[in-house]
Amino acid sequence: MQGLQSLIDYMSQRVDLIWESTLTHLLYIGSVFVVGTIIAVTVGVLVRHRPVAREIALGIASVMLTIPSLGLFVMLIPLVGIGFWPPFIGLTIYSLLPIMRNTVAGLSSVDQAVLESARGMGMNSRQRLWRIELPLAWPVIITGVRVSVLLISGIAAIAALVGGGGLGDFINDGLTRIPLPGSLEAIWTGTLLIIFLALLIDSLFLLFRRATTPAGIR
Repeated sequence: MQGLQSLIDYMSQRVDLIWESTLTHLLYIGSVFVVGTIIAVTVGVLVRHRPVAREIALGIASVMLTIPSLGLFVMLIPLVGIGFWPPFIGLTIYSLLPIMRNTVAGLSSVDQAVLESARGMGMNSRQRLWRIELPLAWPVIITGVRVSVLLISGIAAIAALVGGGGLGDFINDGLTRIPLPGSLEAIWTGTLLIIFLALLIDSLFLLFRRATTPAGIR
């Protein structure tokens, strides 16, 4: 109980800083979500009927995901400096694989008989993509986006190590001050808030997927 009270006291004394760090963390998640989704879905659509290109694209995205995050962020510093851009670019790279893989899987799962019927009705390839393929693949695609966002919400904590801010600042501050007073509270504050954000975002994505998925394919 004493540890819990100490944590509450620590957080209550830093409400403004917590809000600022949370907003920075959300900025990373939101911007990477938009840019990463656009890139990954576009690539997935372009390679869906090209097996060689598909394997190359997924292979590159897979390899990029294996690069240690701190190493990638540091390697980007000479190119774009410290602050927002190294984490943003690095997180965008990490976000691609789940979305791209699910986009390809979702589009590949569309029944060919449905596409043949659409072709017989006079729909061209673009019309089939927007009216048939993407709507039917949507539940799979949005699941990939959900996994991607959860992934980057955790990795974004490392942004603090390259001057990018966010909730990782609390964890970094605590680690550098152990065993001084308030160090463990700082680590717990950053960790718990990141977990809370991830759970909140996950719940919102579940509601969004249900609201945007036609009842017949839920």
